Amino acid sequence: MKIQVSCTASSPELLPRYQSPGSSGADLCADVPPGRRIIIQPGAYERIPTGIRLEIPEGYEAQVRPRSGLSLEHGITVLNTPGTIDSDYRGEIQVILVNRGSRPFPVSRGTRIAQIVFAPVVQADFRLQQRLGGSRRGAGGFGSTGTQGS
Repeated sequence: MKIQVSCTASSPELLPRYQSPGSSGADLCADVPPGRRIIIQPGAYERIPTGIRLEIPEGYEAQVRPRSGLSLEHGITVLNTPGTIDSDYRGEIQVILVNRGSRPFPVSRGTRIAQIVFAPVVQADFRLQQRLGGSRRGAGGFGSTGTQGS
């Protein structure tokens, strides 16, 4: 899949990059002015710019997801995970990071802050019905299937 990218900061080093041939997610980097930092305090969240805009083909979406290393080592995650970027959005990609850790977390230019995964989209055709077909589970909701394996 080819994705057209526009860099708001004209910085090719901010382009998303896959870190290995088998990676499903490409890393998103922070577009913070050189020499400056955004500090995310414990319990706080910040909107982090990436400096890129994408042209996602119709029929696809991009999902913004946390990076596991940042989550494990620093308690940093994406607040609205997965964040959805629709194919008709052309604005700058920004990531809402939250600090669930115990220490302030600095974000500098080029910090790998999240990953982006592309996925096909199916739009539903909603049809109002008086009754729905039955199922084994029925209306059983939260916790209705238990917590133990079979």
